[in-house]
Amino acid sequence: MLHAALTAAAAADAASLYAGFRAHFAVEGDGALAFVAEDRWTALNTMFARVEQLQLLTVLACAAVFIMWFHRIRLRAGLLAPTGFRWGPGWAIGGWFVPLACLWMPYRIAREAWTVGLRGATSPFWPLNLWWASFAGSLLLGRYASVSHRRAEDLGPFLDAVTVGMMADALNIIAAVAAMFFAARLTLMPDHDGAPATLH
Repeated sequence: MLHAALTAAAAADAASLYAGFRAHFAVEGDGALAFVAEDRWTALNTMFARVEQLQLLTVLACAAVFIMWFHRIRLRAGLLAPTGFRWGPGWAIGGWFVPLACLWMPYRIAREAWTVGLRGATSPFWPLNLWWASFAGSLLLGRYASVSHRRAEDLGPFLDAVTVGMMADALNIIAAVAAMFFAARLTLMPDHDGAPATLH
């Protein structure tokens, strides 16, 4: 279920990337003379509205599934190493909703779970670091793109906002792929009774 949710979120970001390319290709002319035909502009606005709705639905669904999985992984890792974590298992859920702390607390918990779950195995932290760097970067760029889009009054600033949004989409796709990789590894972490964790 987790992989399906991450795939759906990545697909929605790919659709948003496509919409961004369509917006750039719809521009005619150059420089100060650049413009978008009225019919294309209407079609673009409709497409962006639908893509935003799709992204919202997939992000909410993916977030719910991922956080539930994240909490279960934290519980299992805590059984293997009760003193291996700085915060209790409840923070595997709550940490995502604390302003500012949400930019580093889930990563810290994931890193501790990675260390505990893969103890004895030679496994670098790069999948985890790639996931969090791309995820956090996507959040920040997405927020900037959203604010810039609302403030854009001309075609130039609008396209700039679209470009930043495309960068956020690309990072989010990378984050989804990296999350699939490290989630698959952590899912193999044995429970306290020796059974592997589940990905559901």
